[in-house]
Amino acid sequence: MGLFSLTQELAIDLGTANTLIVYNDEVVIDEPSVVAVNVQTGQLEALGSKAQPYIGRTNPNLRTIRPLRDGVIADFNATELMLRGMIRKIKTRNTFFSPSLKMVICIPSGSTNVEIRAVRDSAEHAGGREVAMIFEPMAAALGAGIDVEAPEGNMIIDIGGGTSEIACISLGGIVVSESINIAGDVFTTDIMEYVKQQHSVRIGERTAEDIKCKIGAAVPELEEEPEDYVVTGPSMLTGLPQTITLSYNEIAYALDKSLVKLDAALMKVLQDMPAELYTDVVRNGIYLAGGGALIKGLDRRLSKKTGIPFHIAEDPLRAVVRGTNIALKNMNRFSFLMR
Repeated sequence: MGLFSLTQELAIDLGTANTLIVYNDEVVIDEPSVVAVNVQTGQLEALGSKAQPYIGRTNPNLRTIRPLRDGVIADFNATELMLRGMIRKIKTRNTFFSPSLKMVICIPSGSTNVEIRAVRDSAEHAGGREVAMIFEPMAAALGAGIDVEAPEGNMIIDIGGGTSEIACISLGGIVVSESINIAGDVFTTDIMEYVKQQHSVRIGERTAEDIKCKIGAAVPELEEEPEDYVVTGPSMLTGLPQTITLSYNEIAYALDKSLVKLDAALMKVLQDMPAELYTDVVRNGIYLAGGGALIKGLDRRLSKKTGIPFHIAEDPLRAVVRGTNIALKNMNRFSFLMR
């Protein structure tokens, strides 16, 4: 896998919010899943962190696109452009020629055959010669350090940007799972709507995302309270600038209606689980991964709801891509990989 390697092995977490790529056991790409495309020529103008500032600020000749929505490809061409561009960044740094690309890509567990085919086609058009796929909860479990091949039940909740994946895993397979479109993007929208309705102030997607990261909470009472968030936006009533102060309690209230749906999906999986595996899960606890795991107090809320201990995976934002990289190294051993 050196400078003159004929094959590049890449583990890719193709996420709604962020795309991460591991090469040689190192995360070499960790960028927003955004591209900016010239409307007239169709050419890529910017991608990732360089394209993100364009959101909400483009002119008629430039269009910013988030290629994935709810965990699946919404724009095939934009996805291919994004993958090509990100892979080119790695190739520019590591090789003088175009190597053969071997990839493992994670996909939502609720993906249809058409959606799986779309991911495979995008990867192959971006240069993939050998492409395998792994379901996100399985990748998240591997990244969280769970022995997915053990003859016992383990449970993982991966809250990404577009979907939340809840799964019980045993003997290298997903026994029961639920994939819902209640995740980071919905939480961001909830915050935008709350500020609009309660404070009559309009805020953009990027501001709402920042609020979520800084003071996003799942419970109205935290032991360590974050500082209030001050935001300025146009008043819905006058159109003039208005500054408001938001507390984490308000954000907990704003997110509650969506978190209730997450609670319900979790309870459904627990109810559908075989009794022996349920006993294992109660003993082992449930693992949280993905960006949503960083919402303050979420583990406490879910533990109180179920009576089961919750563990937040180490570096939850990268748990899925870590697990995808483990799968890449064990392609010949793991039978649950889709080729």
